[in-house]
Amino acid sequence: MAGKRVNTTATARLKQDYLRITKDPVPFVKAIPLSSNILEWHYIVNGPENSPYEGGIYHGKLVFPREFPFKPPSIYMVTPNGRFKCNTRLCLSISDFHPDTWNPAWSVSTILTGLLSFMLEKSPTLGSIETSDHTKRQLAAQSGLFNLNNKIFNELFPDVVDKIKEDIRKREEEMRNATSNGSQSGTDTRNSSQTVGGGNLARNGIFGSALANVVVIIGFAAFAYTVKLVLKSIVE
Repeated sequence: MAGKRVNTTATARLKQDYLRITKDPVPFVKAIPLSSNILEWHYIVNGPENSPYEGGIYHGKLVFPREFPFKPPSIYMVTPNGRFKCNTRLCLSISDFHPDTWNPAWSVSTILTGLLSFMLEKSPTLGSIETSDHTKRQLAAQSGLFNLNNKIFNELFPDVVDKIKEDIRKREEEMRNATSNGSQSGTDTRNSSQTVGGGNLARNGIFGSALANVVVIIGFAAFAYTVKLVLKSIVE
């Protein structure tokens, strides 16, 4: 009976937290429990602007004990992010690694706010990794496509899935347009070169023809003058 009462307490508290987070969302964060198990929540963190995570969509999960809120949850990150190891329990002051620092008054919103805050820091802890900002930005750009391969992500966040697919479609279209414009530009350049070259050839042909005519005329004149001299000498 005691275990059942504890489980009822955890369920009631998590339902209350879900209503709270739905009404007053945490900035950059969205979270929802599994319909089949309210003790397992999945969240997404949208990388804040002016951070190495900007544009990234990071999926993770919270696993609550039956004794919640008297014991803290386990915290995991699923999407590669450059800050935390994936699918590994994270050692944070708000996770089950530190039950001594846990406060039963803390809610799911408090946990997710703390997670985001720690993500933006560089303090090392068990489950954290060190990577360059360049690596974090690369992972942020790849995060959406990575999440599409996760079944639970697709089921719990269909609106985010649609946005990711639309963004991917737009990027592909921009790439196709850029490639098409590049090819057209190359064709126009070649045509322009041919036109200019053809014009030069035409001008060179006209000039060459005129020069040939002048040479012929001069030749005839010289020949006529020579003949005139010969005839004059014969007459004399």
